[in-house]
Amino acid sequence: MRAALLARGAELQWHPPHMRARYDSWVEGLNGDWLISRQRFFGVPVPLWYPLDGDGTPDHTRPIVPEAAALPVDPRAQTPPGYAEHQRDQPYGFTGDPDVMDTWATSSLTPQIAGRWLTDPGLFAAVFPMDLRPQAHEIIRTWLFATVVRAHTGHGTLPWRHAAISGWILDPDRKKMSKSKGNAVTPVDLLDRHGADAVRYWAASGRPGTDTAFDVGQMRIGRRLATKLLNVGKFVIGLGDAPSAGAGAGAGAASAGVTEPLDRALLAELATAVEEATAAFEAFDHARALERAERFFRRFCDDYVELVKARAYGDHGGAAGRESARATLRTALDTVLRLFAPVLPFVTEEVRSWYATDSVHRAAWPSATALRARAGDADPAVLATAAEVIARVRKAKSLAQVSMRAEVATLELRGPRAALGRFALAEPDVRAAGRVGTVSARETDGELRVEVLLTAFH
Repeated sequence: MRAALLARGAELQWHPPHMRARYDSWVEGLNGDWLISRQRFFGVPVPLWYPLDGDGTPDHTRPIVPEAAALPVDPRAQTPPGYAEHQRDQPYGFTGDPDVMDTWATSSLTPQIAGRWLTDPGLFAAVFPMDLRPQAHEIIRTWLFATVVRAHTGHGTLPWRHAAISGWILDPDRKKMSKSKGNAVTPVDLLDRHGADAVRYWAASGRPGTDTAFDVGQMRIGRRLATKLLNVGKFVIGLGDAPSAGAGAGAGAASAGVTEPLDRALLAELATAVEEATAAFEAFDHARALERAERFFRRFCDDYVELVKARAYGDHGGAAGRESARATLRTALDTVLRLFAPVLPFVTEEVRSWYATDSVHRAAWPSATALRARAGDADPAVLATAAEVIARVRKAKSLAQVSMRAEVATLELRGPRAALGRFALAEPDVRAAGRVGTVSARETDGELRVEVLLTAFH
């Protein structure tokens, strides 16, 4: 049995993989004296009776076992075969087992119970073995192990294909939160104060298998992220021509007119973000998927949107440039909403409802392949270079304590040919976003260097 259960542990897909060691350690140390009952008031009764001798003492060596067809049996309310109720707890009569089964005797059957094993054979055949067991690490040796035992002995299989192991929630003193310790926090007040999306953001930021500190500050970050989604959604939809909600790839017709290098660079970077978030979800690493989606979103809002805002309004670049920016903004918004939907279900549903009739949670998952097809041979570094330059412009204005709308007299760039070439592809957007007058560029060795002259006398 030990060898068979170790083989089951090797067959199971563990997330993270190192958690399998806890299972193996428990199985390797198993003994035969497992405790199967507890002295609790509530629970599934142990279905046994015991005969009493002339002194009314139970003989535990001769348990009275019910027929399998009679189960379930409560020995405290039902009589064993051959006895009458008036013989209960009387000399030469019988007594019912006073204990209930250990918790794991029933919870080990949760996949079978959820799949309606004995009442709906069609459903059970469709869902068992199940796909995933999510649980914390301290009950690998109990709940997970017991469930594996029951499926192995009763069905000859694993109960599920994957086990996603979480950690504990820790209080500010780095101690496990629990009701028994009195340091647990109920979620109702947190949901009222921060919103469900913000609380989910904090929870989803915890790495699989790793203990997570209770952190209201992280919830505030999540709330600001949700607010940012609302704001950028209003901006993009306010430009007109709603995102292509029916395009499963998040591209389709919405990005057919993407022609500008900076826009294509954004879509290329978005394709990479979709690839990495998808791979993380497929590896059951929700925290990594969230981190990758958030990193792209912040680049999208803080850099790209600010860079193309003027062109999207039609201030420069002509009709083709304007439509290229708008198409890219629409595609990126629709894709980002679907990337965030598993973690921020409410704000993403709200924003999508502004331009689509179907739920974001029924929309197709974004396709990196489709996004790359729209991006063509774009170099994502074009966006990175433009973002670096505009960041230097903002910093110069901030240090000079002038408005971000202040004019820049001259922007001087020195650096390698490749960097200057990337900048040239995005130069009109950088000049418009930074309100830059003259741009001079000179090829040199080393890293790209940027000097910002706010006035002719600066």
